[in-house]
Amino acid sequence: MSTNNKIQFLQQLHDPNFTGVAYKNLILKKSILAFFANEGNATLNELSKELNISTPKVNDLVTDLMAEGLVNDYGKINAGVGRKPNVYGLEPQSAFFIGVEVSHSYINIGLMDFRRTFVEIKERIPYQLNNDPQSLQSLCTLIGNFVKSLHIQKEKIVGVGINLSGRVNNQTGYSYSYFHFYEDPLSTIIEKEIGIRTYIENDSRAMAFGEFCSGVVNDEKDVLFINIDEGIGMGIMIDSKLYYGKSGFAGEFGHIPTLDNEIICHCGKKGCLETEASGQAITRMLIQKLEEGETSIITRSQPDYTKIKLGDIIDAALHDDMLAIELIAEAGEKLGKGIASLINLFNPELVILGGSLSKSGDYIRLPIRNAINKYSLHLVNSDTQLKMSKLGDKAGITGACLLLRNKILSQ
Repeated sequence: MSTNNKIQFLQQLHDPNFTGVAYKNLILKKSILAFFANEGNATLNELSKELNISTPKVNDLVTDLMAEGLVNDYGKINAGVGRKPNVYGLEPQSAFFIGVEVSHSYINIGLMDFRRTFVEIKERIPYQLNNDPQSLQSLCTLIGNFVKSLHIQKEKIVGVGINLSGRVNNQTGYSYSYFHFYEDPLSTIIEKEIGIRTYIENDSRAMAFGEFCSGVVNDEKDVLFINIDEGIGMGIMIDSKLYYGKSGFAGEFGHIPTLDNEIICHCGKKGCLETEASGQAITRMLIQKLEEGETSIITRSQPDYTKIKLGDIIDAALHDDMLAIELIAEAGEKLGKGIASLINLFNPELVILGGSLSKSGDYIRLPIRNAINKYSLHLVNSDTQLKMSKLGDKAGITGACLLLRNKILSQ
């Protein structure tokens, strides 16, 4: 089959406009690709049994997928006796997915092949997230530059998944916290700019899914991912599935009004957990302490207080700076109290700490653990593990790519 026909089939995976036999065959091909993607290589007989499709039909479909360049024949299996069947699986280089993690001061971006291996990753590309058209245009330019730098056909990139903080509806493509100043969905606007099918997702949910599929999660099915960054977010996995809520906004942990203060959160409310336990809060409090005369090694490299970033504070803590350690610990205590309430509510098997502040290690983990022990019910928390993110900065782009792949291969 010609390259054009292969590319055409990849485009059909997005939005099939078929009827009758052509549509049914496309759905069956998606089922086969999804099986290979989730379960690995298989024989025709195994596919037939697992997907409840006749072996001759499976053979025809797999033959088509091989001609379309999406599936490979990996030869005979080695086990067993008698005539040995051939094993088939995905062709890794046949389709690619781009994941983009948008932070306040940088983006991470990665290219994943069909068999979930990253072939290109660029981390901490400088970027300033502001809620204005210039910031959106800058984001599109960075993604476009990444695509241009790749040594693959652009048409082989099936889609781009972009993670943003705040309220994101992944079904409609609208972001209500950032770049909500056009009538069209944000996903459509970016898609027109970069020329590749685009989907958006909440950053914490994508990170949770990344850890669930490729990170610290083993057999746990009920998992909470706490994203401790400039703000505080949460991804919820219930029975191995992401929980979105009615409008797609579930997980706004940072805006639970747990504190008795007069600090106005960026959401417009008072008393939100984010106002005293987030990266932004820690940065604000550290600057205030410095102005009051306290000392920190941060000022050696950054004498201008207004330019101090969360990363500076984490680095200082890891170099035994007492002021940074104390502020992170105070935030950890408040976070732990909030997480204790989540444990009482959800009774999860696992709570994962991720995001920038998780890089401070035990300086954030131990205060959280102590507060969980203090404020949650023992019978409930005794079955809950607390772990640090395994994927780190790659959690978001991993989740973005895998969610995108699942969406495209779904029925």
